Amino acid sequence: MFTSSQARWKGFQYHYQPEKSHVHPFLVDLWKSVAHQTDGLVQIEVSANNGGSKHSHLEIVQDLIDGKIQFYALMGSILGPIAPVMNIQSLPFIFSTNDDVYGAMDGEIGEYLQRELMPHGIYLFPHGLMENGFRHIVCSDKPVYKASDLAGVSIRIPEGKVFEDTFQALGANPVPLFVLELYDALKTGKVTAQENPLAILDSLRLYEVTTYVSKTAHMWSGFNLIGNLSFWQSMPKDIQEIVQTNITQYVAKQRQYTIALNAQLEEDLISKGMIFNQADTQTFRDYLKGDFYWGWKQQLGPKLWNLLEQRFGKLVSD
Repeated sequence: MFTSSQARWKGFQYHYQPEKSHVHPFLVDLWKSVAHQTDGLVQIEVSANNGGSKHSHLEIVQDLIDGKIQFYALMGSILGPIAPVMNIQSLPFIFSTNDDVYGAMDGEIGEYLQRELMPHGIYLFPHGLMENGFRHIVCSDKPVYKASDLAGVSIRIPEGKVFEDTFQALGANPVPLFVLELYDALKTGKVTAQENPLAILDSLRLYEVTTYVSKTAHMWSGFNLIGNLSFWQSMPKDIQEIVQTNITQYVAKQRQYTIALNAQLEEDLISKGMIFNQADTQTFRDYLKGDFYWGWKQQLGPKLWNLLEQRFGKLVSD
């Protein structure tokens, strides 16, 4: 099928989760399968924890654009400063189920995001959105029952304007912080709260430095598989097809695994001393309706907003 005279494509796949996570093993298996099916012509080394780099997400994205690394898996809103439309994945209370997310991001909305990233030298892989889960609010000192309980709370947020806007609207004090610094920030009291899917509490051992999990499911989050556009375009079509087929296959496996993991982690985390409560999410929605969504309609633009409302119904009145 392939000849020894063909070029070889070697590179690095970064992600910022630990090796023992719901991300790393699937990326390792994905690229092992690609290497096997291309007779070793494509060889990608997967580096957990961003290969030990202390650079910010956007600095690593720049490394990808510059060709220093070839692939990265990261949350969409982190790409917001490059392409504001990527914030759509973290808009609060838009997606109710995992299927809502996949239907949108594997379809027209995902295609729109891909087109917006390509001029920046970034290739967003179709069906390459890995699962992280619905996010909940986790505190070291108190539970959150309603939105007003967040008033003045120093809560760690990831990079992304949509996170900052959301928690400012809820009255909290959002503190942007790189995820690999989160454990120490909670331990030292730099922040007293954070918000993440249960899989992250487990993989980063945040149950050691927090106590209260308030179930809000306020946002969905996942990891977009992106590549250096020139590296991707340098591959002939048959190689690209092998890579894409494997991405679709292994991302589907990762999604199902992580959905099941999040579903069973509540019991595990309770056994480790965490206390769960169900928050009144309507109080959160009340803080965010009106001006919040209107502002994000302007930032995302009419084309993308129309695609969103076609799928999920009217979000703001004209």
